Amino acid sequence: MNDLIKSLSPLEREVLPKVEDSITLKQLVKKTKKQEVEVMRALQWLQNKKVIEISLELKELVTLGELGKKYTKVKLPERRLLDQLKDKGKLTIKNIDLPKSELNIAIGELKKKAAIQMGKEITLSPNGRKLLTKDFIEEIFLSKLPKDLKEIENENKLAYNNLKKRKNIIETNLEKIRTIKLTLLGKKLIKQKLDLDLIEALTPAHIKKGTWKDKEFRRYDVKINVPNIYGGKRHFVKQATDYAKKIWLEMGFEEMTGPMLDSSFWVFDSLFTAQDHPVRDLQDTFYIANPRDAKLPKEFVSKVKKAHEKGTPGSTGWQYKWDENDAKRNVLRTHTTNLSARTIAQLDIKDLPKKYFALGRCYRNEALDWSHIFEFNQTEGIVIDENANFRHLLGYLKQFFTKMGFPKARFRPAHFPYTEPSVEIDVFHPVHKKWVELGGAGMFRPEVVIPILGKDVPVLAWGPGFDRIILEFYKINDIRELYKNDLKQLREIKNWIK
Repeated sequence: MNDLIKSLSPLEREVLPKVEDSITLKQLVKKTKKQEVEVMRALQWLQNKKVIEISLELKELVTLGELGKKYTKVKLPERRLLDQLKDKGKLTIKNIDLPKSELNIAIGELKKKAAIQMGKEITLSPNGRKLLTKDFIEEIFLSKLPKDLKEIENENKLAYNNLKKRKNIIETNLEKIRTIKLTLLGKKLIKQKLDLDLIEALTPAHIKKGTWKDKEFRRYDVKINVPNIYGGKRHFVKQATDYAKKIWLEMGFEEMTGPMLDSSFWVFDSLFTAQDHPVRDLQDTFYIANPRDAKLPKEFVSKVKKAHEKGTPGSTGWQYKWDENDAKRNVLRTHTTNLSARTIAQLDIKDLPKKYFALGRCYRNEALDWSHIFEFNQTEGIVIDENANFRHLLGYLKQFFTKMGFPKARFRPAHFPYTEPSVEIDVFHPVHKKWVELGGAGMFRPEVVIPILGKDVPVLAWGPGFDRIILEFYKINDIRELYKNDLKQLREIKNWIK
């Protein structure tokens, strides 16, 4: 007990003697004449020492709104109109002494109560004369506030519903009611002498004068929990993207960057995606109205057109009439593979082999659910090398996913317009108990490479969705939670450390 007394802070010594059994936080604040945050801090420390117990109850409290506070002083508009009729007997609308904002309300409310008779002039009805001598149910209700919503019934319920329809008279708020009770230890402690003269902190004055020798220091409990301090940090998705970029750089890749708003030529046509392919429909893609069209690179247009209409050596193409105007349409990129096409188009055969990566935002007209959003991150990669093969592709992907925390990523055969052979990349979701598709990979078809590079060179390519990759690390089961910007989540979520 002696050690416990010596461990009490000055704030605890002030608050504890004022604690009575089943006292609320508000009552205690009023009693101690301290700020609520100070009292709450003292109570938390006392609770940690098992001196008190704090119970929390949530209540929907009906309180006075801005106008409600006003009307408790100057009366409701309908009451003021009733008083004027009592004094003058009858009134025209022009003679009523009420603000315009209250006039119609007052007349409407008195008509509901059958308190007035309307004509060229307004007069009191028999029921109105009775109301002169008694309070409206609304007035009685307002005088009893604040009140628990659950306890409102009968006439009070009618008054509540009437006032709720009117602006700013009453408010219904969720309130946290904290009730404090003394434990057995607390009941013993409160009977002790708590006013001790202890040193809280050693100051230069204490040392210089030597006054610390004659006093005791307050005991500190190093095991007690203290408030969390959240330091500044980058958004957790940004932490993960920075880490992924570091992986690609360590594997010898150079970063590609480029526009998010691009022409259909680079997003689709250069990648041998037919102009009638479903992925180019409005239900999958966001087209831009202004500017609608983009300028196309003249040196590649005819070559891409030929690949679509007639193919390349060993290919028949799509065998349709390619429309240059359709290729000009601006679109929010549906993948970062437009950057791969642009990068390959700038290469010289003499520069090979080359390895590039990108990590950036993409946009698709998706229906929102736990695994789909319409704005997402994708990580892109290409390897342009005369000696590259499909086994190298799987090797790069396995290395990347292992470093990202998915050593058992699954690869299965797939089809894409611009790669052959192609694979889908899946990882198993431990909560939803299903394989989740991350994206596709494969080797660029000659119809993609020849028109923009000038030669059929093996190009390994991949573009898995990045946001789905990081869900498991952060223990997030709904992809929409990545970007909801909940402050509690942003403060408490762990840093990306692998």
